Amino acid sequence: MAAKRILMIVGDFVEDYEAMVPFQALLMVGHRVDAVCPDKKAGMKARTAIHDFEGDQTYSEKPGHHFTLNADFDSVRPENYDALVLPGGRAPEYLRLNDRVLEIVRHFAETNKPIAAICHGLQILAAAGALEGRICSGYPAVAPEITRAGGRYADLAVDCAVSDGNLVTAPAWPAHPQWLAQFLRVLGTRIEL
Repeated sequence: MAAKRILMIVGDFVEDYEAMVPFQALLMVGHRVDAVCPDKKAGMKARTAIHDFEGDQTYSEKPGHHFTLNADFDSVRPENYDALVLPGGRAPEYLRLNDRVLEIVRHFAETNKPIAAICHGLQILAAAGALEGRICSGYPAVAPEITRAGGRYADLAVDCAVSDGNLVTAPAWPAHPQWLAQFLRVLGTRIEL
């Protein structure tokens, strides 16, 4: 298996598990992952939030860890990457307002490179115009944005994921086992035990 170079775009108050788990898992299987954040450089940190599902009408939020970035956002050249990861949390609601973020995301969508998005990460894809005709899932509160952006919202259990060609999506972090397994298949990653 040839290692893939993967770009992960995060921001302050990204969902803790949705940044940390895929970052570490993709590194573990031999891929290179560059985690970047607008206005921040390698070595700086993004604050995270832990979202949990505790029986309330929406998720609860608690302080998370500090996620250390390992690459500079300003030096990102999307053509040098094989795939993109968009975690959820609160960060996507303002990352989707960043023209450079949208330009980067459009590159991956237009060149049909693998994209994994989870939870509120779909807000960025919707804002970038990258969901037209695509079957995808995300946090249920994002469903209206997905459908208004031309996507077909897949109403999945919180621990399930869906793939549509190069796009792998899921409602939230309980879906990590399925979401990451499907993303690895799209990447062509083979794990031998």
